[in-house]
Amino acid sequence: MQSAWKVYILAIISFLVGTSEYIISGILDQIATTMGITVAAAGQLITVFSLAYAIGTPILMAVTAKMDRRKLILYALGLFAVANLLSFVLPGFGMFIAARILMALGAGMVVVTALSIAAKMAPAGKQASSIATVTMGFTASLIIGIPLGRMISSAYGWKTVFLGIALAGIIALIVIAMTIPRIKGDKPVPLLQQFALLKKPEVALGLGITFFWVGGYSLAYTYISPYLLDVSGVGEDMLSIVLLAFGIASLIGSKIGGYSADKKGIPFTLFGGMVLHMISLLLLPFAAYSLIAVFALLILWSFAAWTSGPTQQYNLVTLVPESSGVMLSLNQSTMQLAMAAGAGIGGVVVGQVSLASITWFGAAGVAIAIVATYLLSRRSSVQTQVSVTE
Repeated sequence: MQSAWKVYILAIISFLVGTSEYIISGILDQIATTMGITVAAAGQLITVFSLAYAIGTPILMAVTAKMDRRKLILYALGLFAVANLLSFVLPGFGMFIAARILMALGAGMVVVTALSIAAKMAPAGKQASSIATVTMGFTASLIIGIPLGRMISSAYGWKTVFLGIALAGIIALIVIAMTIPRIKGDKPVPLLQQFALLKKPEVALGLGITFFWVGGYSLAYTYISPYLLDVSGVGEDMLSIVLLAFGIASLIGSKIGGYSADKKGIPFTLFGGMVLHMISLLLLPFAAYSLIAVFALLILWSFAAWTSGPTQQYNLVTLVPESSGVMLSLNQSTMQLAMAAGAGIGGVVVGQVSLASITWFGAAGVAIAIVATYLLSRRSSVQTQVSVTE
């Protein structure tokens, strides 16, 4: 029971990290207006964050592999809090980008370390559910963080949001120091050895699922605020409510995804979630002028997308159990590369095609992830048959 509560504390930490990352999507139009840039240019703030996260996290985790996990998460939270404070204090778009890079480096170490601690503290047979609980923090940022951030930014300015996150990060430092026990670090794994895992076809396919699933999601979600305002005709007064409904659905999806992976298996949960994910994105443009239909499809989209989160992380851990920490790190980097690619491609789509078409491009990415899931499932079935024969 004590371990369960500590996992929920880690989920609260992941809530802060998720809010700092995803809040850009909720206030994208306000940042663009304040700084005198286009919405597409503002969307690249997510690209910068994600690239720094993806490239920096494996390097920093390799360098700090031997460090006590509690100490590491405290240092990472410290860097994260300072970066958010700089986002509030420093002027100009260039300085904001620099602060976002520091924020990403701290966030990456916080997330990977939190997932590692949660997996190590979880009892046998509860690893997927434990990972899902930590992942729930990210989904809670969609439920509470982004709608609340939108309201705060509308009332006091968008920079105030980052001041609030910085103060919450400092409080989180104190809570972690008082509650999380000392946990030994892992045996250092050189970066070249980490990337050597990519030579395994099942690992490459597994990470491919993450890349196209998250890339398709990010391509559409990065521009959700301007999409809802300009395409779906949702008013400013309704936007926070719509984002709240989206977030609640993501929380439910994350918990059901972890439960389903434990009870029904990984292939069933991944296939079901991603098929619904793709269908909701394809149908969303047709519901543009019906608020009820938009609500329904957003809820389906969010629910379906987030059932895949804990399921896919658990999937990758089971592919190479002896290198679970490395796989979690590689998956986090792949997710952030996918976020960067999705935001970048989305910016091109918005600028060169139309804002209304982003959900169709997102659906195409998810479709590729479904194919990769099928190929991995087939490969695993063949390997299982071979093992039984031998």
